[in-house]
Amino acid sequence: MRVLFYGTPRFALPTLEALLASHEVVGVVTQPDRPAGRGRRVTAPPVKERAVAAGVPVLQPDRLRDPRWLDPLRGLRAEVAVVVAFGQILPRAVLDIPARGSINVHASLLPKYRGAAPIAWAVIRGEAETGVTTFHMDEGMDTGPILLSEHTAIRPGETAGELAGRLSLMGARGLIETLARLSTLTPIPQRDAEATLAPRLRKADGQLDWREPAPAVVSRIHGCNPWPGAATETPAGRLVIWRARAVSPGSDRLAPGTLVEAAGGLVVVAGADAVEPVEVQPESRRVVSWSEYLRGARLRVGHRLTTP
Repeated sequence: MRVLFYGTPRFALPTLEALLASHEVVGVVTQPDRPAGRGRRVTAPPVKERAVAAGVPVLQPDRLRDPRWLDPLRGLRAEVAVVVAFGQILPRAVLDIPARGSINVHASLLPKYRGAAPIAWAVIRGEAETGVTTFHMDEGMDTGPILLSEHTAIRPGETAGELAGRLSLMGARGLIETLARLSTLTPIPQRDAEATLAPRLRKADGQLDWREPAPAVVSRIHGCNPWPGAATETPAGRLVIWRARAVSPGSDRLAPGTLVEAAGGLVVVAGADAVEPVEVQPESRRVVSWSEYLRGARLRVGHRLTTP
């Protein structure tokens, strides 16, 4: 099948690889090269790098709503378009170019978590399971009829980054199965009343509020890994917590954010129970264990951590 692929980040690569191995990829549409990293060096998206290596034509529109892109897209003569974490909403004129429509691979069990950051919000909100959905695209935000879905449990302590790695592979398998059964699948309309949203993460979404129960704090820490990181202020400066676990602080009930002794070391009192950080990163320094950080920061029982 002649496939036009839309995608940008590393999450989209397994699906692109699967298509390269089993279909004819006639073109790749990805976001423009942008500055990245500390040096702000202009960098190509991972999907572009793979497409160039495979000898596939690449288009990088600033705005797909610009009608000047319609003729180049039509010229690729794709039978179907596949969209994975592309980063722009496709207008109707673009969606309708392939004869068999446009199919999206979305990292949630639609209609839950429509939007740009479904993996992170599923972890932040403490969901027990998530999955991948393929669906026929319409002009809405992840609102089209469902073709296939696959469920998976969110593992204890799993970060959004680790979950994304698993879901990217599931998405590739699901997309290949969807294309193989495209002629026989019956699209199922989504139940809009059950929809939830997963907006793009902001830096502020990583600010820790120790008044929340310990499981909610831990879920936010893991959901903000690898971005934007879950941050708190300490007497020794700002600290990003990358991994943590919920523990019992014993019988003492102190103000949220207070350091107390429990679980063989110092833990942070939360709105209910306490949080034991596992991996942390002081500002402008490397990631270290909580115990190593405490040795250098000289924090002790009674010190308080606060919201940035």
